[in-house]
Order: sequence, then C-alpha cells, then structure tokens
Amino acid sequence: MPSDSVLTAFGLTLFAGLATGVHKGEGMGDNPATECLHVGWATQDVTPDQPVMLRGQFHVRISESVHDPITVTALALESKGEQCVMVSADLATIPEDLLASVRRRLKSLAPDLAPEKVFISATHTHTAPTTIDAVWEDQGPGVMRPREYAAFFVERAAACVSDAWHSRKPGALSWGCGHAVVGYNRRQVKRDGASQMYGDTSTDDFSHIEGYEDHGVDMLFTYDTDRKPTGMVVNLACPSQVTEGAHFLSADFWHEARSEIRRRHGEGLFVLPQCSAAGDQSPHLMWKKRAEARMLRLKGLIEGDADLRMAERAEIGNRIASAVDEVLPLAAEDIRDEIAMKHVVRTLDLPRRLITEAEVRDAEREAEACDERLRALADRPPSDRERSRCFGRRRWYRGVIERYELQKAEPTHPMELHVVRIDDVVFVTNAFELYLDFGIRIKARSRALQTFVVQLTGPGTYVPSDRSVGGSGYGSVPASNHVGPKGGDALVEETVRSIGELFP
Repeated sequence: MPSDSVLTAFGLTLFAGLATGVHKGEGMGDNPATECLHVGWATQDVTPDQPVMLRGQFHVRISESVHDPITVTALALESKGEQCVMVSADLATIPEDLLASVRRRLKSLAPDLAPEKVFISATHTHTAPTTIDAVWEDQGPGVMRPREYAAFFVERAAACVSDAWHSRKPGALSWGCGHAVVGYNRRQVKRDGASQMYGDTSTDDFSHIEGYEDHGVDMLFTYDTDRKPTGMVVNLACPSQVTEGAHFLSADFWHEARSEIRRRHGEGLFVLPQCSAAGDQSPHLMWKKRAEARMLRLKGLIEGDADLRMAERAEIGNRIASAVDEVLPLAAEDIRDEIAMKHVVRTLDLPRRLITEAEVRDAEREAEACDERLRALADRPPSDRERSRCFGRRRWYRGVIERYELQKAEPTHPMELHVVRIDDVVFVTNAFELYLDFGIRIKARSRALQTFVVQLTGPGTYVPSDRSVGGSGYGSVPASNHVGPKGGDALVEETVRSIGELFP
C-alpha cells in the first residue's frame, strides 16, 4: 500500500465579529440563521501500489503503471451547528456501500460530525480502480481485488474527511462563475433520427449533435484571515475522460488542471473538482478534430510523436486554470466574513424506467448470444479483451431482466439528495450520470444566485432525456438506465422545490 503520509490539512474558521466590513447574505429572512462559519481542508493520496482493475469500458483493463496520483479532497463546513463535508474522489462512481463504509468509519474518527452530512462525488475518470468485485470473474495473479482496494479507499477517504473536520481555522469565502471549453455533447443524430454515442460525423447520413453543451465553470473560494486564497471548489459539466482507454492509473485532466492552478496561484492550494450534470458530455471532439490538433501543435503542446490525448489534457488544464485566473480576482471583491448556511438531506423515490416484455426478450437474446460467444472464447485468458467484453455485455443485458422483476415489487428507485445553501449560492447533488438537459433546467429554475449541480454522488447509471431515448443508442437504452426521463423530471422538480424552500 502507499505510505500513510497525508498532505497537510489546512483549516479555516469564520466567526462573528472577525473583522469590520462584514457582508451578510441578502434576503435571508428567518431561514437560515447567519453565524460564524468553520471551514477545513484536507486531501489524501489513494493510489494503490500494485496493479488493479480499472473502472470503465466493457472489457477488462489492468493497470500497468501510475501516470499521476489518484486523490481524495475534502472541504468541511460548519455554521451554528449546521454541517456539510463535500468530498471529491478520482473514481468513476461512488457505490452505495463505499459511501456507507466511509460514514461508518467516521463515527469513531469524527464523532461530532453527522455522517449523513458527508457526500462524496466522483470525477468519473476511467483510469481509476474499480471497487466492485462482481464486475469480472478473475483479475489474475498479483492484482489487487476490487474489495481490497475498496477497503483501502475507505480508510484513506475517512481519514481525509476527519482531517478536514478537525482542522478548522478562521477565514472567509467568495464565489463566482466563468467559462472554459471542456465538455462537448458526445451523441450524434443520423438523418433517419437514430442516435449514437461518438462515431464518424463526416458521413453523408450525419444530421446534427443531439444536445446542448455547458461551458460554465462554477467556483467557490476559501481564504485565511489575511485574505490569502487557501482552496477552491471547481465545478464543470464534463467527466474526466480524455485518456479513458489507457492502462495506467490517472486522475485524467483534473491532474493537469490542479497542477496548473497551483503553479499559478500557490502550491499549497486545495482544489476540489466536481462534475456537474454531464451524462451526455465528453471531452472528446465530435468534429473539426484535425484543426484542433493543429492548434495544439502550434501551441507547442505536441512535439514529434507526443500523445495527442496528453496534449488535450494539458490544454484543458490550461483552460480551467485560465477560468480561475479570470474569476478569482473578481470574486475577491466580495469576500464574506459571515455566512448563512443550511444543509438539507432527503431521500427521493424516483420512478424507475419501466422495462417492457419486448425489451426483456431482446435482452435475453443478447445475453444468450454473449453466452455462446463466451463458450467459444473459453480457452482465452480472463483478461482477454474480447472475452471480457462479452462478459461485461452479458452482465449488462442480464441487468435488464433483473430490473424487470424488481420493478414489480419496487416501482421506485431511492436516491439521496443533498441541498446546501451557502448565502447566495446552493449546491445540489444527484447519484447519476445526469443528462445535461436536466442540469440546465435545475440551474435555470433555481432561486439561488448561483447553482452548483454535483452529479455522481452515488453509483451512477445514466438518466437520459426524452429526445435521447427517442434516438436510442448507448446511454439511452434500457440497459443503461435504472431511471428514465420521467425519473429525471421528478428529480428536477424535487430539487427545484428543495432549493426554493431554502430561498423564501
């Protein structure tokens, strides 16, 4: 295992009467009360020191090296008894048992912290370990099993939260929003109306890109009592997946973004990345690829036979850091010493995407075809690309059959929702890979001045839009969804209602 060293935790605390010129939140009424805010930061390296199976893709990938560290970062907030700990992890998803295990561990590490006020979001890198044993039958000799990595992650993540919670010192907050072109809609529509993820857009039957893109970057900054920046939350609508098919461990473009932000603004800064609603988004270009590659060469990001994907990561890191450059000095004009905070945690029972009998028959045929192919590939090693891909797809289709039986007894799908008001801004969470349409609806209808949507605070699965389901394709077919458009509509309505209750 990696060493037990922890990046030094930095704490902040806000208290009433700290300084003159206090800026109180406007329009607060009687809810919530304004009082001193306590803020703490910490981060932990959660990179395994032996090969692991990487999460993402249908086929098995075993890590062969460490390109850059996998980390967990925590921001702890408390005001007048109200608590919130936001955690960001360089993982693909946050399975429910992983979150539950971290919360159980915190009962002894931080007994004065309410475990339910802790949420963990994933950046959705596809070059991080999986924590789910059932994904594949055999990882091979010398490979850390998913459950072993999960136990290691739980200990490190819980220690990170505890360190942040116990290291609070005086400080202040500000926020702002900027722009950086990072995510693109990854679904194309053919002229016959059929949709697909990625694919060649230079063909005669290409019609258009299916949905919208959001290049906004929402930022929350923390400061010490001398008004020196100490950390930031950076929230944008794109999964961290530039080098998603690689066989190394990596945080993907967030590594470059964090490194560049620290180079420009201080090596000791904490950077907590969040992925906003981005179920149909990707950092991969769908068109004008050659022109963009040429610009990367002209910028000096590609030299000789250098990897185009690594140049794209560097470019994204620069774009995110430039957004911080623009917003940070402007946000510093409105640093607030007193903060009103309210954190609400609710369980939503969202309607499931109902599986039809015809869809079950289709899934059974596909699963049987995978079984037949697996029998033909039985002499290949477990990590063989084609064999493991068949295994993954068979599991995918069997999930449709299982959910058909489940929906009879449980027509709704539970999801934990966090709504955190911090003066004029609000953070709202969801457990899914939520299509951007839903995220934009939440932001457009929110009563908050600025709304941070945080997806993948749970095990994932896509929540597609109506138009996407109409076109079909990966991400929008039944095998991809526990919750469909109706569930997405309900999620929007309940989230907007919960925000409204905190902004009377």
